[in-house]
Amino acid sequence: QVQLVESGGGLVQAGGSLRLSCAASGRAFSSYAMGWFRQAPGKEREWVAALNWSGGNTMYADSVKGRFTISRDNAKNTMYLQMNSLKPEDTAVYYCAARELESWDYWGKGTLVTVSS
Repeated sequence: QVQLVESGGGLVQAGGSLRLSCAASGRAFSSYAMGWFRQAPGKEREWVAALNWSGGNTMYADSVKGRFTISRDNAKNTMYLQMNSLKPEDTAVYYCAARELESWDYWGKGTLVTVSS
């Protein structure tokens, strides 16, 4: 089992940047593929980005491609989401998640990102 804690959220103006972190504890962090999801007020949770155990393969939702960068440091048991050129529509609670096999098995409690126009 792995425990996940997000940090780095906050209030930022449109066009600004934030870096989210996801600290993991428990079983070997490098065993898991990792991902970021978000949920805006009144909307369903949506997938944002993911990467494999080494960080060598990354994928992004079209809505964030070219603006967000996902990465991980297995030595620090931490995953990151660098968010640039933020837009008001990026406002959401951001969650990190870990996947061992087919499903996203473990979730953090989320960190709020608010982008003002």
